[in-house]
Amino acid sequence: MTNLFEAAGLADSAPRPLADRLRPQRLSEVAGQDHLLGAEGTLTRMLKTRGVGSLIFWGPPGTGKTTVARLLAEETDLHFQQISAIHSGVAELKRIFEEARARRQVGEGTLLFVDEIHRFNRAQQDSFLPVMEDGTVTLVGATTENPSFELNAALLSRATVLVFQSLSHDALGELLARAEAAEDRALPLDEEARASLIRMADGDGRAVLSLAEEVWRAADESEVFDAERLQAVLQRRAPIYDKSQDGHYNLISALHKSVRGSDPQATLYYLARMLDAGEDPMYLARRLIRMASEDIGLADPQALAVTNAARDAYHMLGTPEGELVLAEAAVYLAVAPKSNALYKAFGAAKRAAKEGGSLPPPKHILNAPTRLMKAEGYGAGYAYDHDEDDAFSGQDYFPDGMARQDFYQPTDRGLEKRIAERMAEWERLRRERGGGAKS
Repeated sequence: MTNLFEAAGLADSAPRPLADRLRPQRLSEVAGQDHLLGAEGTLTRMLKTRGVGSLIFWGPPGTGKTTVARLLAEETDLHFQQISAIHSGVAELKRIFEEARARRQVGEGTLLFVDEIHRFNRAQQDSFLPVMEDGTVTLVGATTENPSFELNAALLSRATVLVFQSLSHDALGELLARAEAAEDRALPLDEEARASLIRMADGDGRAVLSLAEEVWRAADESEVFDAERLQAVLQRRAPIYDKSQDGHYNLISALHKSVRGSDPQATLYYLARMLDAGEDPMYLARRLIRMASEDIGLADPQALAVTNAARDAYHMLGTPEGELVLAEAAVYLAVAPKSNALYKAFGAAKRAAKEGGSLPPPKHILNAPTRLMKAEGYGAGYAYDHDEDDAFSGQDYFPDGMARQDFYQPTDRGLEKRIAERMAEWERLRRERGGGAKS
């Protein structure tokens, strides 16, 4: 609702951040998302062919998710309604849905933009399903988290996920050029300082414009900052490499391959380089945990415990003391026996699960808490392994109609050598006992 001050035009003269003043007015003005908004972009094709259904925008902050949602509403002649999952509850959602129904009755659709949609719980997410299905709202949810993990499968099945990318150096440079044109003055930065400012933004368009404002406020009329002076003024360290570009991925690849290649010396070198460049230690801790399961696995299960403990210890100690904990975990991984058998086995199992469809487990391993389920044969013929010789029944647990699969094939390195011997003995007993009867 418009208040008296807005009606009088007084709000237009109030100070506004540069990022707000430069907010794009057309989809073609959005920087850095050509894969979505370029001539052959996903959203461009949607608008040309079949219109826009419900969408989930997934990407880091400052990449244009809110702006694109607002412009989509204008492009499709929908009423734009924006809420944040941080501040909204069920009562507000009900009110918004009722208002959308009322608009629909007079022929007006609603694009409901939900920022931080992953913050809604399962019940709140489920409340969107009926209004999405009957067309009361076109939902556009924005999230910085992986939708596969944070959003309900039912919600995801009714929406298309579009990935927003961190802005490239060129895209951030384009935003700075727009800012200079709007301000009618150049940023007081030499070439190296300008590049440093772009690195500081770390792919965030809103951040680069906010930093530019800080520079203009801090500079004297004739002053030009070099990179060192810029860092002092902004009190922000420029990374030695861009965390979203080749330098970052090259170093993390070098660290990972040094661990996989059992080279503790190179492992320490690349870990130190990344920490010195200002890399987030929690990112490194997560990657070490990944290496423990991907490249070591059950050859040394303790590797996963060590890396998890390192992450927790860093939380307690912080920098610089906690960096030594990460170094200890990294060297442990480098000198541990290596195996990717579990990594390959899980990949094969996922493929089989996808290809096999919804095969039910065999009835003999299903619980039968009701008479009807018992009458249907649930649990019939199940052999309790602890009552069997060697605590092993040898029954087949794969679905009926699916042959046994050998996903996991342990190596002869580390603990996996003992696991392989144990599995071979079980396979011998399974063959002797006929794989167990299926009832």
